[in-house]
Amino acid sequence: MISRSFWTNRIEVAWQEAPIVWLAGVRRVGKTTLAQSLGQERISYINCDLPVTHDIVADPELFYRNCTHPVVVFDEIHQLHDPSTVLKIGADLFPHLKIMATGSSTIAASKKFRDTLTGRKRRVHLTPVLWDELSVFENTPLLKRLYHGGLPQALLNATKQSGFYREWIDSFFARDIQKLFAFRNYDKFTLFFEYVMRQSGGQLETSKAASALSIGRPTVESHMRALEITHAATIVRPFFGGGRKEIVRMPKVYGFDTGFVSFCRGWEPLRPDDCGLLWEHLVLEYLQAHLPDQAVQYWRDADGREIDFIMIRKRDEVDAIECKWSPDHFNAEGLKIFRSFYNRGKNYLVCPLSGPGYRKRVAGMDIQVCTPEGLLKL
Repeated sequence: MISRSFWTNRIEVAWQEAPIVWLAGVRRVGKTTLAQSLGQERISYINCDLPVTHDIVADPELFYRNCTHPVVVFDEIHQLHDPSTVLKIGADLFPHLKIMATGSSTIAASKKFRDTLTGRKRRVHLTPVLWDELSVFENTPLLKRLYHGGLPQALLNATKQSGFYREWIDSFFARDIQKLFAFRNYDKFTLFFEYVMRQSGGQLETSKAASALSIGRPTVESHMRALEITHAATIVRPFFGGGRKEIVRMPKVYGFDTGFVSFCRGWEPLRPDDCGLLWEHLVLEYLQAHLPDQAVQYWRDADGREIDFIMIRKRDEVDAIECKWSPDHFNAEGLKIFRSFYNRGKNYLVCPLSGPGYRKRVAGMDIQVCTPEGLLKL
């Protein structure tokens, strides 16, 4: 079993703050394996997909009283009839236990959760395999991570198997989308999902998407909300404040995994020009994992000049993050315009460097060239 120490540490820290950890993430991202890696001698593992589980937890107080391990894991807990009551009784009456519940969405997305367990839980969003986890996944090359994506099974496959991605989409609709949102039209939803993957890294315009797919705006909006709730897509909203001709409303959308982005775009095999966009996705996932409480935005003006990611550090300081496959691909024009409006903050050029980061001065601006790890100094 592969040890993902960053995530197990995150879980342990979360338990220090609350008795329940909600481990969220898309299907097959590795939630079950991560939960079981906490140690068989330590956990009571409950597979909520099994019909017998409903009888086992029918009397939650009796169930917890008979638990002989310090950690209780409810895998796919939304399958239970009344999951919030099961979790609430465990947190309130058995404070010596640590409880983990896994699911593909937020708690509030399921109508079964009558109580969102405010104050009793902490959320850990498990992303696909991170840039700094590749060494423990059989020293997987970065190009393979971009091409296959970061779902462990797909990443470890010797070749990219299109059947895996198609079967995942089918399962995602049947087990997550239908059950949580009661969408019935598989073809319409799948068409939208693949559209989002093809648009990934770009702006999402609702009316344009509706016209391209011949579906209504309300359908586009409800489907996009479903993708966001189930962590299948991330919405990055524009940063604006005092600049001229800034984009203030139109968000960018990122698919959850580079493997699906390349699959839906038909990138077979990857070309050098494809790597920059996919690398941008990896940097975003790194920020989501390591700085989960900080909002990630982007900046763009009406002339098309853009900064990939913006993060607010203090009231009057914003950091600008540019993602490039190679430092040689960096054009400072957009950053220079941005800094003419917002002159306080750090500038980062994030690249897959093989050596240590370094500083350089471009167009009168100090820029830190670094790998994603360099962003942790934000």
